[in-house]
Amino acid sequence: MKTLVNGLDQAIQSGHLSRRGFLKLCGLATTVLALPTVEIGRVAKALAGSPRLPVVWLEFQDCAGDTESFLRASQYHDPLQPGVTDPSIVDLLLNFISLEYHETIMVPAGFAAEKSLNDTITQYAGQYLCLVEGGIPIANNGIYCTVRGKTALSIVQQVTASAKATIAVGACACDGGISAANPNPSGAGGVRDAVPGIQNLLNLPGCPANVVNTVASIVHLITYNQLPPADSQGRPYFAYGDEIHENCERHDFYEHDQFVRAWGDEGHRNGWCLFQMGCKGPATHSNCPQVKWNDSTCWPVAAGHGCIGCASPHFWDSMTPFYQPLPDD
Repeated sequence: MKTLVNGLDQAIQSGHLSRRGFLKLCGLATTVLALPTVEIGRVAKALAGSPRLPVVWLEFQDCAGDTESFLRASQYHDPLQPGVTDPSIVDLLLNFISLEYHETIMVPAGFAAEKSLNDTITQYAGQYLCLVEGGIPIANNGIYCTVRGKTALSIVQQVTASAKATIAVGACACDGGISAANPNPSGAGGVRDAVPGIQNLLNLPGCPANVVNTVASIVHLITYNQLPPADSQGRPYFAYGDEIHENCERHDFYEHDQFVRAWGDEGHRNGWCLFQMGCKGPATHSNCPQVKWNDSTCWPVAAGHGCIGCASPHFWDSMTPFYQPLPDD
């Protein structure tokens, strides 16, 4: 197992990162976390001066959407300076974490992969961050999902037991997601269901979770040595404290009873409110309108599709049918 050293200065000196890009990430994380701008310096100092955080990323019943969200974070394009780009969030993130285990992207396989996992949880007990993606079958002792002959249930219990903190990334890891939708034959649930009484758990629901919120949560842990403040469901306030509807760019159309009534009609072409087409924004709490997707260029509602409430608990059951409007208050 390699020694975990901070390679940020070396990366900057070699030209792989720019100081401007690094400070932009610190500013982005500070803004997303709703911290005052005076904290940018503290975030930068923590990231630049700390040893890289060991990370174990587990995948269970999932589509790998959260991994794809993480890996497909594109470069930052400054709207005030066309043509100027900075390293991607992932490029920057990988300079202050050490991704020790991730089945989808790691080089080792088979016994070598298992050794990487065991070495990490043994050598860095109490120091590593565990990220969990995917639902976890609990029925019949978790036999419905196994990795190398071990159940997902036993693996998540083992790995989280000695982790510094755990982050459930995406709807499936938070409450079972689509695997837990009725009738849920495998008894799938989230990390909290699989590990009752777990401490230092943060839930980042969404299908998938936004990589900006994942990065911001990790930055908070590195900077303050604790996870960001969360609600009773374990969701960080900075990302899930506000109702989508109140921050939606189509909100004024809602107030003036200007609704899309059919796909492609005049209202749809003019960006009117999608509530009558089943948009679940009024019942969903997330910062999607603020951080957006695809390098903060767009998000589903701006693209003309209503919110399906994927950040809400058990949304496959609670928010369907997706194209029927919510009942009146």
